[in-house]
Amino acid sequence: MTIVKQISLFDIHQLLEMESSHRYDAIFSVIDIQPIFQLFSKKTLKGAPRELNYGAMIQSLIIRIVERIPTIKDLVKRLVHDPLFRFDCGFLVSDVVPSESSYSRMIQVIS
Repeated sequence: MTIVKQISLFDIHQLLEMESSHRYDAIFSVIDIQPIFQLFSKKTLKGAPRELNYGAMIQSLIIRIVERIPTIKDLVKRLVHDPLFRFDCGFLVSDVVPSESSYSRMIQVIS
């Protein structure tokens, strides 16, 4: 029986000691979210523009796991009340915070 040694992406202790914005940058530098983002790309230039920032929503779901935020409801609440966290997730100042139902629909598409 062979022993397989798996290389870690980054040291968890170093990751926890980093400032939150640097921590998220380190995580997203090794994770390719482009295939997931392609699920939400607009097929034509016609029609209404997309109102939701799907890239930031995908990033916020990953950050939710890192920050141990238990529910989508708590994630939305934190996005509403913490502008720095919202910025770290990739939302712009002009972006509206997505609702719980928007996150549910997005998770359904990803599934």
